[in-house]
Amino acid sequence: MSVPACDIDSRNAGAQRPPPELARPHIRLHGQVDDSMLSAFLEGLARVEEDDGPLVLELTTAGGDAEVGRRIASDVRQFRARAGRATIFHGKASVYSAGVTIMSGFRPAERWLTEDCMLLIHCRRLDKTLTLKGSLNAERAKVEALLAEIDAGLQLQAYDFGSLVQDTGVGLDELLQRAEHDWYVAASEAVRRGLVAGLT
Repeated sequence: MSVPACDIDSRNAGAQRPPPELARPHIRLHGQVDDSMLSAFLEGLARVEEDDGPLVLELTTAGGDAEVGRRIASDVRQFRARAGRATIFHGKASVYSAGVTIMSGFRPAERWLTEDCMLLIHCRRLDKTLTLKGSLNAERAKVEALLAEIDAGLQLQAYDFGSLVQDTGVGLDELLQRAEHDWYVAASEAVRRGLVAGLT
């Protein structure tokens, strides 16, 4: 099921009028992206399964666990493919870091932000100290394990970033460059670059 046709919103040239479903979100998530948020999401998703309209998710977050964000985004994609129903995202106030990962699970045409919302997009990070003090064979294994972890993280990052910018006016190369040093994106810029459909 596709999102209902929307009129042009006079506040944002070229932007669509927000769908009325945003006023009645099925799932409201706020705070840290963590296991508690995942539990709240899964409970809400189970309730949505019983309806026949679009899934509407509202989010405010300063970020958190990247893997939890990836899990929620993945479940959104699977729901859309399985149920054949629209999935609508509504970001309020702040959608930072892992919150943007969640947003990447929704299509750009089905993403909405409040006028005051700010996105924060940054590359995956590693905070680890590697101590090398042993035989060369043993220490080589440690280095190779760390490199494997980094390579896996880069692959996950490429997938998430690709989903975020697909069908938008932002190229992957530009995103990688900007996200290297934290990219704060105001709601108006997100609309202008096609990252979201419009503002509420």
